[in-house]
Amino acid sequence: MAAPLQTVPKHIAVIMDGNGRWARERGLPRREGHRAGAESVRECVEACEEIGVEFLTLYAFSSENWNRPQKEIDALMRLLESFLREKTPEIHERNVRLQAIGQLNRLPDSCQKQLHKAIEQTAENTGLTLILALSYGAREEIVDGVKSILRNLEEGHLDKAMITPELFGKHLYTRYYPDPDLLIRTSGEMRLSNFLLWQVSYAEFYITKKFWPDFRKEDLHAAVEEYSRRQRRYGGL
Repeated sequence: MAAPLQTVPKHIAVIMDGNGRWARERGLPRREGHRAGAESVRECVEACEEIGVEFLTLYAFSSENWNRPQKEIDALMRLLESFLREKTPEIHERNVRLQAIGQLNRLPDSCQKQLHKAIEQTAENTGLTLILALSYGAREEIVDGVKSILRNLEEGHLDKAMITPELFGKHLYTRYYPDPDLLIRTSGEMRLSNFLLWQVSYAEFYITKKFWPDFRKEDLHAAVEEYSRRQRRYGGL
């Protein structure tokens, strides 16, 4: 039996990368890689529940993903809609609270409807908070935050002297959540891909070469075990 972890991250964020390459290696359409990745979501959620993680943010669809072929986008939106429709009852039963960040108004109407329904259905749950980053881009989020600050200045709700990093954070999509402690990226790539640029300033990074559809509970446990061995100094000694 593994020893209990000394330090459990409160918030884990995951860049779920490698679905397309996973499918290509198996001679399958890219959509099958995305479909297989849904099982990894379930495993990741269960692992977080088991070790006491409070927040899990999954990079599900980036603002740049809108530039992919329309056929793939349509397949991804259908998969998202079916995932929400089929998995929300299980998510609710597990006491998981579902949330979403990003420019959600860009999603198809049917996806928005299913998403809002899932969020409402799980709103009172008190377990793990599962945050889906959909139509999300960190640069867009920061620009939207600046616009929000400017509106407040113009309306007289703020003075320039009041603007601090803490206040700015309250104008981001993630204002209701703590910053991630641990960022996991699958597929071995060493970049952030426009994900939570502001919020991961002090996060620990963990990179695995596994493609997302192959990521399982033991992989998340390995990431958290590695995290628990690190010392977070936040620029101090």
